[in-house]
Amino acid sequence: MLRGSAGFRGLWGARAVSVLGDSVGLVALLLYVQGATGAAVAVAFLLLAGDFVPGVFGAFAGVVGDRFELRRVMVGCELVQGALTVGMAVVLPPLAVLLVTVAVRGLVAQVFQAASRSAMPALVRDDQLETANSALGVGTNGLEAVGPIVAAGLFLVTDVRGILLIDAVTFFVSAVLLSRLPGITPSNPSGHSVIKDARDGLGYILRSAPLRVIGIGFFAVVAFNGVDDVAMVFLAKDELHGTDSASATLYAGVGIGLLVGFAILARYAGRLRMPVLMLLGFAVSSLGNLVTGLAWAIWAALALQVIRGLGIAGIDVGVNTHLQRVVPVHLRSRVFGNLYGAVGVAAGLSYVGGGLLLQHTDARTTFVTAGAGGLVATAVTAIGVRRSGGGGRGLPVRR
Repeated sequence: MLRGSAGFRGLWGARAVSVLGDSVGLVALLLYVQGATGAAVAVAFLLLAGDFVPGVFGAFAGVVGDRFELRRVMVGCELVQGALTVGMAVVLPPLAVLLVTVAVRGLVAQVFQAASRSAMPALVRDDQLETANSALGVGTNGLEAVGPIVAAGLFLVTDVRGILLIDAVTFFVSAVLLSRLPGITPSNPSGHSVIKDARDGLGYILRSAPLRVIGIGFFAVVAFNGVDDVAMVFLAKDELHGTDSASATLYAGVGIGLLVGFAILARYAGRLRMPVLMLLGFAVSSLGNLVTGLAWAIWAALALQVIRGLGIAGIDVGVNTHLQRVVPVHLRSRVFGNLYGAVGVAAGLSYVGGGLLLQHTDARTTFVTAGAGGLVATAVTAIGVRRSGGGGRGLPVRR
């Protein structure tokens, strides 16, 4: 894919560089907030500002990509994020201002994600979508996984300001790479107001039974399973009696599974129907959490989280490829904006609800409950996909 398509190569390089910078920058921000406030709730607010708040505005994030030329949208988003990151690095603002800045940057990132996913069918052939989405996952998730290690090395030679400036540079490098993409003109821009376009995008999902089922199923699975980020350290230390190093290792399990999963799917995903791959991903990721709650040792929990990562790779490739094929081009960015905005909201709800469950029970119960709920949501989604007729491969999108 990288050799055969200059456009895809540019998008892959831009995403890889930017995601690596994001991963490094997030570590710096987490450490800065923890050091400046000493409050765990402040760290939680930082995560919610970056994920939950932009998700609330997902319906509007996709409007931009459906109204303007996608290359310019992506370049503009990277430049804005770079400028905001420079501002954070120079000022190191107090918590309230920092949270607002992170939320605005997250919203701009939401616009970028919707536009970049919408642009993929214009850069590769229809029969290459599975491979392209898998290859993009390898580059982005692979570098995101090594981001904390890179951050640890950078802290030996610089401080939070220096790392945030490096993060900002990656946004500007990404913008340069994206500027070399071919122009991708929006198909049939409506000329309506932003609110009308946002309402039309959401209405399209609500009227389309297959998309509605996929969206609700995706939301439910994430709402149940997103809690693993919160509960993992408690499982490692309280139930499995692991060290700090062992606890950190468990968080690498999903990243390893993602890399392996995307590598496998890059070769074999084309043999499956994408809704089927999505449902397999829902089931495997949920089962991974359920059985992790029953793990008897650190190494067993790590292996089970690797399996969970395989499932998440299937979800990513299955959902993105299917929507790129079946959603009309003039609505594609709005559909992606709504879907992943809802997923961000689901993750935020999972952090809060899972934290309460963890407080009143223990990590094992939390993992088992999350996995069992995800499996039930998967089964209901599978029935809905079958009844709605959304299990087919879908027609190629005309570019």
